[in-house]
Amino acid sequence: MAWMYILKCVDDSYYVGSTKNLEIRLSQHQKGVGAKYTSKRLPVELVYSEEYNRVVEAFNREKQVQNWSRAKREALINNKTELLPALAKKKFKKNPLVE
Repeated sequence: MAWMYILKCVDDSYYVGSTKNLEIRLSQHQKGVGAKYTSKRLPVELVYSEEYNRVVEAFNREKQVQNWSRAKREALINNKTELLPALAKKKFKKNPLVE
């Protein structure tokens, strides 16, 4: 089995990762050896996880979610998946210098 997971860091940022052993990986993060990013933002809290049959599936999902906005990640964390399509749309600001 494998997992894609989201941690909430002490600075209120999110970290997205994947692993074959979620329990061990969380322990590593809490000890400051899980990732450079989380080691400077301890403690961390597991706020979301998805289980997969294959590591490659969890890794691919990790890469997908890493590219998401904070709002989209929070919709996933809060199980508001109906909001995901609207949050995926790019919002373009109109350039006031261009007519």
